[in-house]
Order: sequence, then structure tokens, then C-alpha cells
Amino acid sequence: MVKLKKLIIACDGESASGKSTAAKQVSKKYKLLLINSGLLYRYCSKLIINKKPRNTIPFLKKKFRNISYKTILKHKLHSEKISNHVAILAKNKKVRKIVNELQMRMIKKNNRICVEGRDIASKILVKNPKYDLAFYFKCNVEVAAHRRWLDLKKSVPLREVIKSLKARTALDKKRKNSPLIKVKDAILIRTDKLSKKEVLAKMSKSIDKVLKN
Repeated sequence: MVKLKKLIIACDGESASGKSTAAKQVSKKYKLLLINSGLLYRYCSKLIINKKPRNTIPFLKKKFRNISYKTILKHKLHSEKISNHVAILAKNKKVRKIVNELQMRMIKKNNRICVEGRDIASKILVKNPKYDLAFYFKCNVEVAAHRRWLDLKKSVPLREVIKSLKARTALDKKRKNSPLIKVKDAILIRTDKLSKKEVLAKMSKSIDKVLKN
């Protein structure tokens, strides 16, 4: 059996920018383990909303001690309630430390991986290991909101989704701990200008170059 070459990809971007869909596509095409860091934070929010712990940090530490990513994937984590909660929670340095430790345990076990989030290239995959390629996703807020609105099966007014996305992106970019930024060598992907097929083609072109070297 041919051993596949090491490949570590970082996908960062704004809320509802299409990075999750794109990360899934390249992970499937290149046989990479996909880790969605946003889901880890959403899982934290769901636990807090449902359990209402008196002491959040010890509670989350205990829950994350032996949790598997597959278990987290089984939960329904996309709702406006969770989205609004996680925007505030993600600013907490101690919560970020808990999530980052879990991510690093998974990352260090795999050398063919795609990690998606908001501080992957700038914080998580800066070194040991460092990403081979970084992508940054951006999308017009109206286009992004419409996509999220459809994901939510139109269960909330579109104007509320737009308001929520604007607030989330502002919080992500302005937060003190690991703000959302585009690293210098990240390849910009505008998902409001490209179709899913075109996004995959643009990413594949860059990935194939790395694999040939």
C-alpha cells in the first residue's frame, strides 16, 4: 500500500463563509481527517446551555477529558441560540485553552489533516506542526446570511440571521484572545464570487502544487 504524503491544511474564515463545505470537499478528495474547531466551541455552548454549570471551566475540563470527536459530531449544534452563545464563549481564554488542547491531541496523531476554524493558521498550526497550506474564506454578509437562513430551515427571520452574523464576525475580529485574522501566506477564497465547484478547483490547484514539491 502506497503511503500518502504528509499534508496539513488550515482553513480560517468568517462565520457562514463557506469554509465548512470547502473543508469537507478537500478532505474527502485528498483523504484527510477533518476537524471543525467551531463545532468544539458549539459543543461547549450546548453543554453550558443545557446543564447550566455553576463553575464553567472545571465542568468543561471534565467533559473534554475523554471526549472523542466522533461523539461531538453526533450532536445537533447549529441553532441561533448556540450561535449567539458561542460568540461570547469563544472570547474566554480558559475555554480556548481547553478546546485547543483537545485539537492538538487530535492533530499530533495525524499528519494528513484539514483543520477548520478562526485561529487555525494564526494560532493552532503555527508550529509543531505547521500548516503546509492556509486558506482564508470570505463572503458578503447578505449572501452568507441567506445560506445560514436556509440551513436553519427559515426558522428565524433573515434580518435576525444577518444581525447575528455581523455581530459574530465583529466579536471574532476584535476579541483579545486569538482574533480572526488572515495570515500573510493564506490564499483568499471568496465564496460569494465562486461556486462550490470553483472553490474546490482553486483549492485543489494550490494543494496539488504542494504535493508535487
